[in-house]
Amino acid sequence: MFPVLSRVRLYAVQSALLVLALVLSACGPGYSPGISGPGLNAGAAIPVALLIPGGSDDTNDIYIAQSLENAARLAIADLGGVTIDLRVYNTQGSPEIAAAMATQAADEGAAVILGPFFALEANAAGAAVASRGINVLSFSNNPEVAGGNVFILGQTFDSTARRLASYAVGRGIDRIMVVHDPDPAGQIGKVAIENAVVNAGGTLAAVGTYEFSQNGIIEAIPGLAASAKSSGAKALFLTADNAGALPLLSQLLMENGVNPATFQFIGLARWDIPAATLALPGVQGAWFALPDPVTNQQFQARYAAAYGEAPPIYAGFAYDGIAAIGAVARSGGGASLTADALMQSAGFVGVGGIFRLRPDGTTDRGLAVAQILDKQLVVIEPAPNNFGGVGF
Repeated sequence: MFPVLSRVRLYAVQSALLVLALVLSACGPGYSPGISGPGLNAGAAIPVALLIPGGSDDTNDIYIAQSLENAARLAIADLGGVTIDLRVYNTQGSPEIAAAMATQAADEGAAVILGPFFALEANAAGAAVASRGINVLSFSNNPEVAGGNVFILGQTFDSTARRLASYAVGRGIDRIMVVHDPDPAGQIGKVAIENAVVNAGGTLAAVGTYEFSQNGIIEAIPGLAASAKSSGAKALFLTADNAGALPLLSQLLMENGVNPATFQFIGLARWDIPAATLALPGVQGAWFALPDPVTNQQFQARYAAAYGEAPPIYAGFAYDGIAAIGAVARSGGGASLTADALMQSAGFVGVGGIFRLRPDGTTDRGLAVAQILDKQLVVIEPAPNNFGGVGF
């Protein structure tokens, strides 16, 4: 669900959010927003360091690295009025090597760093260049490493929960029960949902969990069902995904009288990945959030045409990073790539729609709301096209 291990991927090819085993205890490197980056000659190409997990013996790392580089180069080709000098540095997925590569990139004149991929790498790279006024746009979605000069481009639980809670409460579904996985990812998701519900003006009707095993879920179901009914909950907001508890959990809840006919199910994870999830009986009618399908499909088509295969989900973050860098540089040149400039309130347009970098180092994303109807994904509220729109 949520990558907080140093070697846990931002997103798996099969799932938009990964299950964690351990929460990373990390502090963001110190940095004062507004510090200018390296000086550049007017009109010069913008030197951008791309840190990717290439160079290792892990075939998955190699695939991730190539996909990110592909997407970054595709974005560069789409820029107008800005020339990017992309310099690729292989980190092997190692925090120590990531720090060394970030330092080397700074020594070689990088104006900004795009990447690394893993959370611990991002923390190390940010710390290595914090004193030099260089910002790091990481592909992680782990808020524990965000802040200071490190921004995370990944979609966070907070962003998803805010979108869905706002949508639900705005439609009168204001008493929401949280059902969460017991692992650290589930705990983080639980807190994100709780905060989102309260901030949207809703009420936390109840909170429930289960042991993460088949027997644990079976034993927890009667209590979860009773709590949903007695609490007056109108919706159940679940952290589970198809790779974990969702298939069994949703089926048993339905068999115990907690079904889509009487309760609105809401998913914190993408319930269309893999596509077979859409056929689960227990999630028919459920809501979840996803990037703007229109811009996302355009990116997928462009990537497939250029590289002969569909892009993995995380590849879009490399495109987004270049899009943001290009937009800021277009208005002020490479020396304008400060934290303040990167946090422009209007945001940017990426492969999944609009996004903007926040002062805490996380990223707001304009998400669409989808519903599962007759085993099909149906967008019931489109992604906003500006940050004054729905969900914000």
